[in-house]
Amino acid sequence: MSTLIAAEGLGHAYNDEWLFKNLTLGINPGQRVALVGINGAGKSTLLKLLAERFSPLEGKIVKNKSVKIGFLDQEPSFPEGYSISDFIFSLENKQQQLIKEYEELIEDPNPDEKMLNRLYEELSEHNAWEYEHEIKTILSRMGINHLQQKIATLSGGQKKRLAFAKLLIEDPEIYVLDEPTNHLDIDTIEWLEKLLTSGNKTILLVTHDRYFLDNVCNTIVELDRGKTFNYNGNYAYFLEKKAEREASDDATFQKNKNLLKKELEWMRRMPAARTTKSQSRIDAFYNLEEKTKQRSDNQQVTLNVKMARQGGKILELDHIGQTFDDKKIINDFSYTFKRGDRIGLAGKNGTGKSTLLNIITGNLKPEKGIVDVGDTTVYGYYKQGGLSFNEKERVIDIVKADAEYIKMADGQTISASALLTLFLFPPKKQHGMVEKLSGGEKKRLHLMKVLIQNPNFLILDEPTNDLDIDTLNVLEEFLENFPGVLILVSHDRYLLDKMSEQLFIMEGEGAVSIYNGNYSDYRVSLENAKEVMNSKKETVAEKPKETSSKKLSFKEQKEFEDIEKSISVKEDEIAKLTSSLNDIDASDYQKIQEVSEKIKQADDNLAKLLERWVELSEK
Repeated sequence: MSTLIAAEGLGHAYNDEWLFKNLTLGINPGQRVALVGINGAGKSTLLKLLAERFSPLEGKIVKNKSVKIGFLDQEPSFPEGYSISDFIFSLENKQQQLIKEYEELIEDPNPDEKMLNRLYEELSEHNAWEYEHEIKTILSRMGINHLQQKIATLSGGQKKRLAFAKLLIEDPEIYVLDEPTNHLDIDTIEWLEKLLTSGNKTILLVTHDRYFLDNVCNTIVELDRGKTFNYNGNYAYFLEKKAEREASDDATFQKNKNLLKKELEWMRRMPAARTTKSQSRIDAFYNLEEKTKQRSDNQQVTLNVKMARQGGKILELDHIGQTFDDKKIINDFSYTFKRGDRIGLAGKNGTGKSTLLNIITGNLKPEKGIVDVGDTTVYGYYKQGGLSFNEKERVIDIVKADAEYIKMADGQTISASALLTLFLFPPKKQHGMVEKLSGGEKKRLHLMKVLIQNPNFLILDEPTNDLDIDTLNVLEEFLENFPGVLILVSHDRYLLDKMSEQLFIMEGEGAVSIYNGNYSDYRVSLENAKEVMNSKKETVAEKPKETSSKKLSFKEQKEFEDIEKSISVKEDEIAKLTSSLNDIDASDYQKIQEVSEKIKQADDNLAKLLERWVELSEK
């Protein structure tokens, strides 16, 4: 198998410190490689070197000149003055230029009919309709709808999605992706997983998203203290083999064994992983643990900061309502928070998650309803861009500004330096300047500042962005021991599954539903509901209805039966609308758009019906 791209004897330094020297790495066609390692290990630097963004101080990158590399930066840059359309569609690509003209024209409320007919004919001549559909799907999935909009007016997250959309449209020989799931909602991430694992794509990526990493990658390369360790398998396989490698080093093994075992053990409980092969790996892992039981465990300090006292009343939301620009964001939502609530906040981008959090924390007064906060409630709110540091200040002084010593949950106190060490800042980093930290290390420091304020109501808004997996392990261990209320907003399904026991689902158009269970439970329940309803449709003719559940009231039983009928009607409606698309003249773009909107609306209504059906069926 010929190597597409290789690093030979690579060496590079940052702030007068070598990240790696004499590093060798090769990537073959069809390999989907994840680069893992702690923040500051040099992952992003290595990606940029392999994407030929700059030259290494030592060694070289070897590849065929004809091999095209597509690079997704964490913070992409764009030509000044460009619109979305200018950036997306390549001047050298005739098909793309035709599609650009067509898409721009149909955005016009009063398009030129002659020009539209000319473009329709040209698109047919160049066999570009399928390509047009593919491009439109990618743009729509990335939340890009207004092609004339200037890029300068977009948010950071929108710019990242725009850069990613262009890369997916170009479909290069090698994808180099730095944190590709940042700023994407969960539905888009799941769609992206399927896209990236089709067509024998070659990928090199850095991601903190363990489900994404496990589902997409077939090779893991660990960057550890300037050296690389290769594992030919997915993330779960990497966990096992990493533990075996470290078993030879008694001290290191004892430090990491429990976290690795716990994480692997938890991952294996997910439904998709219950296979014979997986079970044999679990058995092998337990055998490894058995062999090491004789070793004496050193007691370790865990990050378990003292929490402020929490009274009986925590927070009550009473019939909350909020609109923006005549658009319903939250409609008549009520909830009384209880001790130990662990809530995941889920929903597509733009459905109002940040609005709800701002109402909860008092940063926004709702138009309708009452927010009643308990006297002892102390918020800790971590959000993207929520804290800036003095770049010329030492890391340890940032923490000491709050306290020289921090009280832990068991009553003991530890120094600021010891706490930084727990948060994976070694002494050398602690006494260095903030400006020398990587982006992920700064996020880690921000997160730590929030946690040591002793909150009893913790809100984490996308805490995983740019954090490495080792830091996430520390955070998860803290959250597992945190006795207060937790609200977690994350596109990281692993973290949502592990840390939440209940979901607030922002469904759009103001609807907020509550689901008891984690995210994977929720998705499985939706899939099961669809399967059950399909099965019911097949057997309804010969199978009489079962007697109603004693736990359902008469009113609920009636609702349950009505929903079953409504689901069947809605599914028929979607099937007819989808079929009707084939009968519409391809040039009648208005009719196509009209029917497509009806299908989308019907799909949304069906999802709501299925969710309520599941809720009643569980009773």
